[in-house]
Amino acid sequence: MKTIFALFSLSIAACGTTGPLEPGAGDSLGSGTQTLVVNGTASARPRLTNAHQASDFDTDFSVRVSLNNAAVTTGTVTITSLGKTLNLTFNPNSGGQFGRWEGTANGYDEVYQFDVVSGTDNVQAVRVDGPDIQTFTAPTAGASVDSTMANTVTWSRAAPADIAEIQAGDNGNPLTIDDTGTYSVAPGTLKADRTQSKQNTIRLIRTNRVTPTGAAAGSQVAVSVTNEIDVVALPNPAL
Repeated sequence: MKTIFALFSLSIAACGTTGPLEPGAGDSLGSGTQTLVVNGTASARPRLTNAHQASDFDTDFSVRVSLNNAAVTTGTVTITSLGKTLNLTFNPNSGGQFGRWEGTANGYDEVYQFDVVSGTDNVQAVRVDGPDIQTFTAPTAGASVDSTMANTVTWSRAAPADIAEIQAGDNGNPLTIDDTGTYSVAPGTLKADRTQSKQNTIRLIRTNRVTPTGAAAGSQVAVSVTNEIDVVALPNPAL
């Protein structure tokens, strides 16, 4: 009986263990030769309004790598997530003077590991446990709103991200906010028309990031997830 109980206990413990690439695993600063400057992003974008499932997203990867202020164009840049491995391709026409290693994968796996190897130089096993998927709880998609008044935006998320940004109306640059789950969009932010309703997109970007210990100064790796809804600003005769 004692043997059976011990095996049962070990089985329960094993079931409760979070794997290194599962959500909640936490970050890893990795290792490396401390010679490469690596700036990488995994950016999940939704395929539909107020996406709820991981499969409702596509994730774009972009990594800039330099050595002694020169672009690193050879070697491998690999992204690993739960059940997926993606080797990025170098694009000399992206990201300015250094170019970028790029790729896209279906879905949002939340936890991503970055490995960069070029000859004897490397940055390896850098893992970012990204934000969970946020979903809007107010306003509802397609809701009619009064742009002359403050409009409260609320969202659901399991844990706050390192950075949260909101973009509303025609504003080009997102505004950095606290990831509290609620934000008041100021009057006049949503764009309206004098005689007819006007569609506006509200976009929320949440990001987690790490500074790799095996990379040179100026390096950072981040994972972000974006969600968005469209609302309709009512006509504003005062315009």
